[in-house]
Amino acid sequence: MSNLVVLIPVALLLGGTGLVAFLWALRSGQYEDLDGSAERILIDDERADQA
Repeated sequence: MSNLVVLIPVALLLGGTGLVAFLWALRSGQYEDLDGSAERILIDDERADQA
């Protein structure tokens, strides 16, 4: 039972830290262009053909 006194605040702290990290990533634009990188690999690069 005394373990819960330690584990519950630790779990809440870790959950809060994860939530803050997610909100920071959301506000800094990390999820703005999800398809750009996936489609960028399909575009032919002219410089690669010249080599």
